[in-house]
Amino acid sequence: MAGGVPRIFVSHLAGIAVFDPNGDQVGRVRDVVAMLRVGRRPPRVLGLVVELSTRRRIFLPMTRVTGIESGQVITTGVLNVRRFEQRPTERLVLGEMLDRRVRLVESGTPGEPREHGEVVTVLDVSVQQLPARRDWEIDRVFVRKGKNGTFRRKGEALTVDWSAVDGFSLEEDGQGAESLLATFEQLRPADLANVLHHLSPKRRAEVAAALTNERLADVLEELPEDDQIEILGKLKEERAADVLEEMDPDDAADLLGELPEDDKERLLTLMQPSDAADVRRLMAYEDKTAGGLMTTEPIVLRPDATVADALARVRNPDLSPALAAQVYVCRPPDETPTGKYLGTIHFQRLLRDPPYTMVSSILDDDLQALSPSAQLPEIAGFFATYDMVAAPVVDESGSLLGAVTVDDVLDHMLPDDWREQEFHLAGDVNHGE
Repeated sequence: MAGGVPRIFVSHLAGIAVFDPNGDQVGRVRDVVAMLRVGRRPPRVLGLVVELSTRRRIFLPMTRVTGIESGQVITTGVLNVRRFEQRPTERLVLGEMLDRRVRLVESGTPGEPREHGEVVTVLDVSVQQLPARRDWEIDRVFVRKGKNGTFRRKGEALTVDWSAVDGFSLEEDGQGAESLLATFEQLRPADLANVLHHLSPKRRAEVAAALTNERLADVLEELPEDDQIEILGKLKEERAADVLEEMDPDDAADLLGELPEDDKERLLTLMQPSDAADVRRLMAYEDKTAGGLMTTEPIVLRPDATVADALARVRNPDLSPALAAQVYVCRPPDETPTGKYLGTIHFQRLLRDPPYTMVSSILDDDLQALSPSAQLPEIAGFFATYDMVAAPVVDESGSLLGAVTVDDVLDHMLPDDWREQEFHLAGDVNHGE
């Protein structure tokens, strides 16, 4: 704090709630918008990028911020809900400034050029409200010295004035993604996907490269098709194949189906044979049929398994809630395509019976399974009629092929651009006012 004016590091703003004067939450902070200025003048903070509950991102001018305290932002309550669009003169602090490689500069004689010093990595920047004004500026930069400047190879960390660094031009190379990822590490895959979707292609590729294969696979499943293809195309082929293996087979099949034939075959060849076989099997079915929508990895149990066995499988944290909602009982083999499909057991039923109960005695064998050729309207009608979140897909021989989940149905029933849908709400604030 300088002169009684609070200083706030932007990493502490990421994800915090935004409230109107009545205490109602309107969204969460996803980034800070700043404008670089001529010479050594600190950048002016224009406002915040706020994500509404609809995942729509809007611009909240700092003139509409009445307070930033106790992990929350208070606004005047008057918002313009037009979608945020970054202007050429604007910079996203979290998305474009963190992890940059910049140079410390030495103060020189007035009128003489300043000498450049050590290259450092930007870990954070702080913003401060100007005294007696509503304007905000970026005033300090938190940097780390060292060869990489990353958390893995820690060097000396220090906070310097904005005027003590050079290198924030976006045309310069050398921006990593560690600090940005640390800022958003608690985000769900769908929310991190939304962050990536709003980054520049260059920054999106940097962040994707820094994610683990498993995390990137989860995020890719939530991205629009164009972003998926763009990111996959910038990965080395071996890594792209590894990421595809981590994806749900149905999502991997959908993504590969959009690639040129040569690229698709090359990636399938690089994948583990068992994973590639599942994907190839799904790609053989038509789009928007139960066969094309299903996952080949539902929970499958033998008739002599117990309720305890079933609950142990349901507890797997890697399963989606829809797949964990029920188990499927089949004769061996246990993996799809199975032996004869015998029936389904819903999670709630598992909770009502003793752990030693055999699953064959409590299964629901009256529910008609879906055919792999069932079309999307039929599948949707099935879910609506029986209040299901997942449904078995069984072939003519009675073998379980997989399961369709409600999220797969919704993804294919919504418009292709549903993530970009406009939501018309009232408001009268202009971006950049």
